Amino acid sequence: MRILLWYWGRRGGGAQFTLGLAQALAARPDVSLRLSLSAQGELLDTFRKLIVPTDIVDTYSDLAGFAMALPRIPALRHNLMQSANEATVVVSGMTHLWTPLVAPGLARAGHAFVPVVHDATPHPGDFGWAWNWRLGRELDAARAAVALSAPVAQALARRRPALPLIRMELPALLTGPLPPRRPAPPGALRLLFFGRMRAYKGLDLLRDAFRTLHQAHPGATLRVVGEGDVEACAPGLAALPGVRVESRWVAEDGIPALLAEADALVAPYREASQSGVIPQALAMGVPVVATPVGGLSGQLPPGAGGVLAGAVTAAALAAALARLFEPGVLDRLRQEAKAAGAARCDWAAAADTLLAGLDRVLSAG
Repeated sequence: MRILLWYWGRRGGGAQFTLGLAQALAARPDVSLRLSLSAQGELLDTFRKLIVPTDIVDTYSDLAGFAMALPRIPALRHNLMQSANEATVVVSGMTHLWTPLVAPGLARAGHAFVPVVHDATPHPGDFGWAWNWRLGRELDAARAAVALSAPVAQALARRRPALPLIRMELPALLTGPLPPRRPAPPGALRLLFFGRMRAYKGLDLLRDAFRTLHQAHPGATLRVVGEGDVEACAPGLAALPGVRVESRWVAEDGIPALLAEADALVAPYREASQSGVIPQALAMGVPVVATPVGGLSGQLPPGAGGVLAGAVTAAALAAALARLFEPGVLDRLRQEAKAAGAARCDWAAAADTLLAGLDRVLSAG
């Protein structure tokens, strides 16, 4: 199968996912792979190590660059079409601001276009009208779509009942060697929240839950790392005893070291399709405490190294976190996480699933 894997984003989960998938597909003797990538991509040098044909597209790095680059979209669309002429299917690793402007042209030209859909509904706080317009344009152009969690698949089926779906799990991508874990001092528990700070990620729940936890267990600490305004999401969180907030972007090669310094990852989301950082944590043997929302429950089945709160409340989250202080619980969760995490890094199995789905869809015409 000849696959053009397309991702014009610069960084984050889409770049990680596309790289992992590209590495797995490039290793397949039955796949002829070509890439279309942003020149500004954070992982571009790693992509280049694959030694496959690659189209490097100059996109943008900031808002001003975005505006200045808009007139170039017709030429970029034409160039993508030329590459698509040599492919059996065009797979979009993750949506980009320009995807809805380009994807319809692929369909008009008769090219099979299959987007990987990470989110099928806008998160609370997203601009719903623009979000729905963007996804609608992509789905209208699609021959099929890839869903990375059961909730996403269900939402897509409601939105486009006739559109074939390929259900694929989200594997973990660790771009560097696993650093040695640093043991915590006796009586300490180092919690980590990692990711963009957005309202739907429940930092206000985490604030109230940690306040309760710290009162009962003064050895607990919480590190909050990611881009965003923590005060807008959870006023007063940074002022709590034991809390350290780092509002910054973490490059892909810095994520393993960040996780290695944590005893547990906390995902206190109010809503979620799935989480990219949960498989990464499990792959490093780091247990996860999460709220039972969206695809998080599917990522943390019993025995997978995680604790699901009983409800999406601060009290339930505090109770779930307190379980980590019970004798033997943290050690058991670490062992479960290591076992579950090994399977979460199986990109070859993910590629098998994708190729089987693509073959089924393309064979059906």
